[in-house]
Amino acid sequence: MSASAPAEPRSTSHADTQSLQVIKRNGTLVGFDLSKISVAVTKAFLAVEGDKAAGSARINDAVHRVTEQVIHAIGRRLKAGGKVHIEDIQDQVELALMRAEEQKVARAYVLYREEHARERARHAPVEAHPHLTVKKTSGEIAALYLGLMKLQVEQAATGLEGIDGDSLVDDALTNLYDGIAEEDVLSALIMTARSRIEQEPDYSVVTARLLLEQLRLENAAALNLPISRPLAEIYPQALSAFIEAGIRYELLDEALAAYDLERLGAALKPERDLQFGFLGLQTLYDRYFLHWNKARLELPQVFFMRVAMGLALREDDPNACAIEFYKLLSSFDYMASTPTLFNSGTRHSQLSSCYLTTVGDDLEDIYGAIRDNALLSKWAGGLGNDWTPVRALGAHIKGTNGQSQGVVPFLKVVNDTAVAVNQGGKRKGAVCAYLESWHLDIEEFLELRKNTGDERRRTHDMNTANWVPDLLIERMREDRDWTLFSPSDVSDLHDLYGNAFRERYEYYEALAEQGKINLFRKTPAKQLWRKMLTVLFETGHPWITFKDPCNLRSPQQHRGVVHSSNLCTEITLNTSADEIAVCNLGSVNLAAHIANGELDVQRLERTVTTAVRMLDNVIDINYYAVPQARNSNLRHRPVGLGLMGFQDALYQLGLPYSSPEAVEFADVAMEQLSYFAIRASATLAGERGAYDSYDGSLWQRGILPIDSISLLKNARREGDLSINTNARLDWTPVRELIAQHGMRNSNVMAIAPTATISNIVGVSQSIEPAYQNLFVKSNLSGEFTVVNPSLVRDLKAEGLWDNVMVNDLKYFDGSVQQIDRIPAVLKARYATAFELDARWLVEAAARRQKWLDQAQSLNLYMAEPSGKKLDALYQLAWERGLKTTYYLRSLGATGAEKIAPVSAPQPQVCSIDNPDCEACQ
Repeated sequence: MSASAPAEPRSTSHADTQSLQVIKRNGTLVGFDLSKISVAVTKAFLAVEGDKAAGSARINDAVHRVTEQVIHAIGRRLKAGGKVHIEDIQDQVELALMRAEEQKVARAYVLYREEHARERARHAPVEAHPHLTVKKTSGEIAALYLGLMKLQVEQAATGLEGIDGDSLVDDALTNLYDGIAEEDVLSALIMTARSRIEQEPDYSVVTARLLLEQLRLENAAALNLPISRPLAEIYPQALSAFIEAGIRYELLDEALAAYDLERLGAALKPERDLQFGFLGLQTLYDRYFLHWNKARLELPQVFFMRVAMGLALREDDPNACAIEFYKLLSSFDYMASTPTLFNSGTRHSQLSSCYLTTVGDDLEDIYGAIRDNALLSKWAGGLGNDWTPVRALGAHIKGTNGQSQGVVPFLKVVNDTAVAVNQGGKRKGAVCAYLESWHLDIEEFLELRKNTGDERRRTHDMNTANWVPDLLIERMREDRDWTLFSPSDVSDLHDLYGNAFRERYEYYEALAEQGKINLFRKTPAKQLWRKMLTVLFETGHPWITFKDPCNLRSPQQHRGVVHSSNLCTEITLNTSADEIAVCNLGSVNLAAHIANGELDVQRLERTVTTAVRMLDNVIDINYYAVPQARNSNLRHRPVGLGLMGFQDALYQLGLPYSSPEAVEFADVAMEQLSYFAIRASATLAGERGAYDSYDGSLWQRGILPIDSISLLKNARREGDLSINTNARLDWTPVRELIAQHGMRNSNVMAIAPTATISNIVGVSQSIEPAYQNLFVKSNLSGEFTVVNPSLVRDLKAEGLWDNVMVNDLKYFDGSVQQIDRIPAVLKARYATAFELDARWLVEAAARRQKWLDQAQSLNLYMAEPSGKKLDALYQLAWERGLKTTYYLRSLGATGAEKIAPVSAPQPQVCSIDNPDCEACQ
């Protein structure tokens, strides 16, 4: 509610509160006094605007409007003669100030509340535990003070409902012992609150706030900041202290000291710390905040400002841009990828997300590529390797007059390198090997992840993907043979696609029939396709990706060939011996852009415009471990703006994932994002110039992603492509802008998995459906109970949320389908990934794909897969023009067993939080 449109005061609101009683903090009851609210609000305004403003018309009017809103809110919640706690009244005052957009006054009021809470704690009677003592860091033994624990819980529960602070303290005490370290008392509160998340999602916020208090104390000690002051007051000082310490410890780029740190510190928004859930803040604490001697040097808002400063270093006005970038990141409207969050502003600013390479058919090239993998992985890059050029098993080696051992032995080395170079100890190294489906080693490649066979020819730690040409699908559908070759005999097939590939492939088949090519093998295309799907189900690999759509719709087809995708199958960029493709990723939080039951287009426009600028900056600031990556990135300047929180957006709209309306929303949202992203890149081109290889691109030829569908259609047979090509927006202004300025970036959009950054923001991953409504999530930060807050909200509205419901959700592994008392409309809305028909995932993905110049990480879920279902699903993906697919996730046979009270069914192929997925995001 804006300041210009306050809630209209009701004439009866004051009467409603005449008999209202207020519960004071000591438990006594007093009558409600309206004047105390007006006095408190007035003091907050005067604290910001000074005593000279007392009595001014503006302040009087603002105080009146805020007071009326508070009265209205209390009267609406309580019947006449009810009781309300003093903290609830103060919560409503704080909320009214925020809704009136009086941000500075609201902050003053928050500081006022915090200071008075601490003052009460200092002057309150000492509540010493009768038996327990604590050991201070000095070694001194002192009494355990219950008042401090209660104060910490009280502050953490501010503004939340359903939190039982007293029992939280009591339960925490049962985990303490005499002589416990003083700092471990707060940890006990955190662990106790964490255990209650499954029963009330707001405990996730309580746990996060308690963790924030722990972080505040740790940070204050590390940077010599006042421990007794509230966090909001020390933030500006914390930024300056962190920059100084970070440079001294050689963690930060010295250029950060040139910023106006006082201005940036004043721009920090401490209240945004309250957005975090426990999983998000714990993830930042464990893996993202810079530290020294195991002590965290960053607070959350300082962390976001550090990232923003690193991205604004080369701007004409770096201070203004840093503040703009900070506001976007800290709002959770957009989040940069993990490498950017890890390294922005540091001495090794490797900010790019993923790298794509082509491996040459030469021993020096092969081991050079493995070396490049190690260097790129060291600084948190995800890798996609194209191995198609390497000659097949049995091929002649001219230099030694011997025979090749094929691709597989080298992939074993790649696998072990990924394990050894674990991205600086922050997360596992991750790589995906791609092989085109006509390669003679393809059948052995399919078995790399099997648990049986020669271990020397197995790669259990790396990912694999099929690079499938359209011709194989056509042959499979016609039940014809497929011929496998060694690339040493048919090397140009690697660089051909569409009709050119078809013609050349058939030419080589004719040569083989004539005896002019000796090393080849024929196999029924249907048999090879069936084996691809069989091993995909059994091992989760290789993934199915499609060569021709990736190339025929590539804006950069004039400058090379897309030979593979990346680790997570969303990047489709050219690679060669001279160029390692690089992509720079970030994701829009779609759920944050839903307002009043519809997409907030103006907010999305602001977000996307700033995000594209941030992504473009990554290219110039980035640290490049190998020169081929630098050359490629600066020449073509690709970025990949994606989205996350799609499932949460559907919840807000009240739409089931399995519905035509959800498919339409996927279309509408992606068109808007595409429109703004392409326009932003063209606008940047007007400011900074078009990318070097722009001339001859599809952009330069006036062919946008939606137009490129016709190129794919022309290369397919009649009936092999069925894509909705409807558009809702007028794209003429964007086309004219591109014609005038060109494009700053060769590629603009790609939808990555967002496995970790979605946890930070607290929304559903990427375009994923909900995995389960209640489950335990495991990652490198530990195990976390995850409960679907949207479901809990809707069940509360129906009066259905209670301990019985919690136990039912546990028993049914987070599924609502077998709980009789849940209405059918909620069962449809909260169907989980394995309860959906996977075809809905494909249909929604197809609507997004038409607007994307790259691809999307599309996981497919199937509770009870069969050969027939898999065949139909992947053929549907091909018919809808998808460029790639990602994991096939299926339930193991033991998924129905109730082994643990809260456990997600274990996917047969991989866990839902596979660390590999995090290499891009």
